[in-house]
Amino acid sequence: MPSSVVNRFIYFPDTEILRIIYQSGAVYDYFKVPQTIIEKFSAAKSKGQFLNKVIKPRFKYTKIS
Repeated sequence: MPSSVVNRFIYFPDTEILRIIYQSGAVYDYFKVPQTIIEKFSAAKSKGQFLNKVIKPRFKYTKIS
């Protein structure tokens, strides 16, 4: 998953939390993200574009670190 924006991500299906670890080291949790979005995010050629166009506008989030 080479990305200039996303270092890696972790999905917690029980709580539908998507944790994004950015290349900068910042960590954010996105809430109530359904599995179908995670599947599309995983398959996206550009994780950063998908994140900015689909995830950020639709799901609440908070900075963890």
